[in-house]
Amino acid sequence: MELNGTEILDTFAEAFPTWLSRVIITAATKEWAYKAAVEATGFATSKIGCPCEAGIERCLSSEETPDGRAGISILICSEKKNMKSNVAARISQCILPTPTASAFDGFPDADSRFYTKMHYFGDRYEERCMIGGRSCWKIPVMEGEYLGEERFGTVKGIAGGNFLIMGKDQQSALSGAVAAMEKITGMHGVITSFAGGIIASGSKVGCKNYRFPMPASTNHIWCPTLKDRIRDSLVPDGVACVYEIVLNGIDVTSIQDAMRTGIRAATKTGTVMYIGASNFKGSLGQYRLSLHDLFR
Repeated sequence: MELNGTEILDTFAEAFPTWLSRVIITAATKEWAYKAAVEATGFATSKIGCPCEAGIERCLSSEETPDGRAGISILICSEKKNMKSNVAARISQCILPTPTASAFDGFPDADSRFYTKMHYFGDRYEERCMIGGRSCWKIPVMEGEYLGEERFGTVKGIAGGNFLIMGKDQQSALSGAVAAMEKITGMHGVITSFAGGIIASGSKVGCKNYRFPMPASTNHIWCPTLKDRIRDSLVPDGVACVYEIVLNGIDVTSIQDAMRTGIRAATKTGTVMYIGASNFKGSLGQYRLSLHDLFR
């Protein structure tokens, strides 16, 4: 299959279940909401070595936030048992200290809920309050008061949707990946947790060549410099650079929409030779997202 002159390989992305919480961050300005969101989604690229996976979902209008201020939504992805600690840590250490910032629940209708117990920071000087019909806490801080919710919902989601962008050199492949991310950024229900949404390294489960255990190692089959050294290379002829875009989202449809949007954008640059996907033959996750099915 070809799309805008780029060959779409007949393969699939392999995704797996996760749990999601959405935090709505508001502030006096969009800039301060964004600063808080960046901090709150730090060190959260991959569960391989980070406590969770997290990313900025989209900007919110004042009509979409509980307190009518500028807002940004983030998604935090984790095992359900660890969600409370991950959300609480990122609110308490990244959002509460940010000037004018507040945090609200982005899944108010979720059946599964937990308390972050943020009000204890008030040292018994805290007070209950209502904001936008929500039960919140007013906590005295040096700039005045921190206002926000402490109860959050968590829902089932999907992690690991992905596609690979391949070019004859780094600039060609990177141009395609950047174009893809420009279109994906801000889409509802999905995040890309890596820097700029683009992954240069790639990884596979475990390792082959060391006796001691490793949670992950380089995905050698997609490393162009190893093409002539290994038997199982999947790098097509003429490709010297491969980038990966990995997506987490609220459901399969959201991830497929983002994959489709990103792939279309990448192929329109005219610099991308192939589009592929990373999978482990079904051993990692239960969801198989066919690239060809995206465009049928």
